[in-house]
Amino acid sequence: EPDPTAPPAPAEPSAAPPAPAGPVAPADLTAVARRGHPAPPDPGLTAADTALISYTSGTSGTPKGAMNPHGALTHNAVRQVTGHPLPEGATYFALAPLFHITGMVCELGACFANAGTLVLAHRFDAGVVLDAFLAHRPAYAVGPATAFMALAAHPEATADHFASFQVLSSGGAPLPPALVERLRAAFGFYLRNGYGLTECTAPCASVPVHLEAPVDPASGTLSVGLPGADTLVRILDEQGAEVPFGESGEIAVRGPQVVPGYWGLPADTAKAFPDGELRTGDVGFMDADGWLYVVDRKKDMINASGFKVWPREVEDVLYTHPAVREAAVVGVPDPYRGESVKAYVSLRPGTSARPEELSAYCAARIAAYKYPRQVEILPVLPKTTSGKILRRELRDRG
Repeated sequence: EPDPTAPPAPAEPSAAPPAPAGPVAPADLTAVARRGHPAPPDPGLTAADTALISYTSGTSGTPKGAMNPHGALTHNAVRQVTGHPLPEGATYFALAPLFHITGMVCELGACFANAGTLVLAHRFDAGVVLDAFLAHRPAYAVGPATAFMALAAHPEATADHFASFQVLSSGGAPLPPALVERLRAAFGFYLRNGYGLTECTAPCASVPVHLEAPVDPASGTLSVGLPGADTLVRILDEQGAEVPFGESGEIAVRGPQVVPGYWGLPADTAKAFPDGELRTGDVGFMDADGWLYVVDRKKDMINASGFKVWPREVEDVLYTHPAVREAAVVGVPDPYRGESVKAYVSLRPGTSARPEELSAYCAARIAAYKYPRQVEILPVLPKTTSGKILRRELRDRG
């Protein structure tokens, strides 16, 4: 007889319910495309209709939603293909994130326009990216200078990692001339500078593939390139009048890539786009040959004892020091000078430098009122998700 104190035997497992009838979801987009479904109806969009709202990085204020039209996206994507000619179907690498206008236009848009293949990485990690370069052998990539600094600093980086590239471009953040030469010497490629903003749907100036960007002998600034086709770049004084070649002023851009304004911000739109021309908020100059140079953001100028100090010039000097990996210069309150120059730096792996050494290094190379009285060394500098160093955050740090 069964033991009444024993636990009940487990029930027999019931049969699994039958799977619902229906089509099996295809494994990839190619299978979907091959099903032969009819194309969706034409939405009737024009070149002037907004394709996407892309937000500015907010490095100097609150991010604003730029209304990028279909025509602007198409213009700049095609410009990338014609300006950086690659074989049709070439492989592009998404070094800049696709949510940023540089990645959206110069990588994704250009790749579509050239019937290419786009290689993605989940997040930027220098080792993962270098491995992907070897695995996929891309012909083109664009990214901020900080990404190239990280790749160059990786202990396993070799010239072979970059051997497949026909064009490598930097955009979205200032490019120090010292980094360009360091990369060329170590890895054998020339990094091409470029200039653009969210409000002009990425590029408005770039370095043609048959040329190299000049360096201004007076300031040591690397040119960002020549304005593109159908693009008018002007340098304006405080009253909005054009200044002569070689003189600095605010950079203004007019062309088919300029957006009509900011989403839901009519006052900001009116201020930034008078008569449809973009007032960039960047200070720069143009030489007699048409090369454009970006000095710095207007809002980042430091006033030290009445002297103007542009952080970019000091940063470019710091980047020539062999131990410096990243540099950012800001103005901090000073009871005597009003503002004092302070530098934040991170160091290259395997190197060392003392703050006072870096301060003296700058003092020997630039005017006395420009060199950083204070230097603070950090493991890494704060950045936006698109790779721009956040001076604003460092300035708030004090």
